[in-house]
Amino acid sequence: MHHRVLRLRLYDVPATRRLLSVRRCGSNTKVSLDEKDLPAKWYNITADLPQPPPPPLDPRSLEPLKAEGMGALFPQELIRQEMSSDRYIGIPDEVLAVYKLWRPTPLFRAKRLERLLETPARIYYKYEGVSPAGSHKPNTAVPQAFYNAKEGIKRLTTETGAGQWGSALAFACSIFNLDCEVWQVRASYDQKPHRKTMMETWGAKVYPSPSAITATGRKMLAEDPNCPGSLGLAISEAVEVAVQDSNTHYALGSVLNHVLLHQTVIGEECLLQLAKAGETDVDILIGCTGGGSNFGGLAFPFLREKFAGKMNPVIRAVEPAACPSLTRGVYAYDYGDTAGFTPLMKMHTLGHDFIPDPIHAGGLRYHGMAPLISHLYNLKLMEAIAIPQKECFQGALQFARSEGIIPAPEPTHAIAATIREAERCRESGEAKVIVLALCGHGHFDLASYEKFLSGEIEDLDYSDEKAAAAMASIPVVKQ
Repeated sequence: MHHRVLRLRLYDVPATRRLLSVRRCGSNTKVSLDEKDLPAKWYNITADLPQPPPPPLDPRSLEPLKAEGMGALFPQELIRQEMSSDRYIGIPDEVLAVYKLWRPTPLFRAKRLERLLETPARIYYKYEGVSPAGSHKPNTAVPQAFYNAKEGIKRLTTETGAGQWGSALAFACSIFNLDCEVWQVRASYDQKPHRKTMMETWGAKVYPSPSAITATGRKMLAEDPNCPGSLGLAISEAVEVAVQDSNTHYALGSVLNHVLLHQTVIGEECLLQLAKAGETDVDILIGCTGGGSNFGGLAFPFLREKFAGKMNPVIRAVEPAACPSLTRGVYAYDYGDTAGFTPLMKMHTLGHDFIPDPIHAGGLRYHGMAPLISHLYNLKLMEAIAIPQKECFQGALQFARSEGIIPAPEPTHAIAATIREAERCRESGEAKVIVLALCGHGHFDLASYEKFLSGEIEDLDYSDEKAAAAMASIPVVKQ
């Protein structure tokens, strides 16, 4: 009895509890944080860049876009964040209260995968699949819904590929009593029907894109009734509807500065967790990239530490071979959507007309890369590779059969790149520290796994013919 009372008293001491947690990190695979460790601020990397990123342009005047040019789509606070150069922006208490439903998210040491690969590398993965929507997307959906509701907006429209962003916004809108309408890329709408059910459970209306609801969708269907859709096309449809109603705004799940800003809670937590695990440096940080929010959310706080000389990780983005905007695209001003409704953004692009092949990583089927990430890549502050989907699914099986989590098709790209690096460490004997972004689970993607297991998945490459046609449509902007 005496010992049991003593143990209770010991665990009542916060400092002692933290010490015991640190000691156990050497043998446990999971590194957790307390609720009090939840970041209170988002990190804005633009404050620390060696060169400012090129500004978005008004497509009519080709002059830098002014704040009033975004007022029809976004609330004022998000516009301020989009253009801010402040290093940190405080997270509202109302947003933190919702974050606490699932944050801080866990960091795992992938010891079983390490043993499977017989590598001396230490592999960690930051797991965002514990959110209500099953991915990292609520990190920005919640503040976007909050700021819109605060400004009196009644409805949000958006696009979604695999459905993770649409699910996240539907969840956030249900929290803040907003109507939500989602245009889901037709290829993913057909592949992942339960994502639609998930969004509708939270009260959203979901349409396949291209749809007959908008002029943009009707035009595309007239040209190609079997069009698989694209994120750029779905964005056009959602924007077209939003601008027709003063009580409606548009919400974007990736690409823009304020979206990547909100995702930095991932990297801020990860830095604390690595320190708690006794890791003072990271050799390689790996994340998948479609529009860039998951990757930027993890990488940006690490780049801050790199800029300050505190660590020197290689930052590696991984994209699908069928939609390789960083590795095969051009760095140019282009529209963020197919119809040309958005401002012109300087980004690595395959051309806003490009319709990627219907790979199973639907969230990575976007023609352009986030301007901030494109700028980092152009400055050679990070690197990028492209991997075909069969190798990614094979890596996913290795991961699932060792670590237990079935990953979404998107982060399988980061897993495949991590396995490549771990195998290089096995050959060289280097005990590198590798951190990867596991941005969501694959519970709604089992049809994709079924096709892979039955040998039906093919590697879809980047089509030079389709690319040449799309590249020809990129606007000419003298710089």
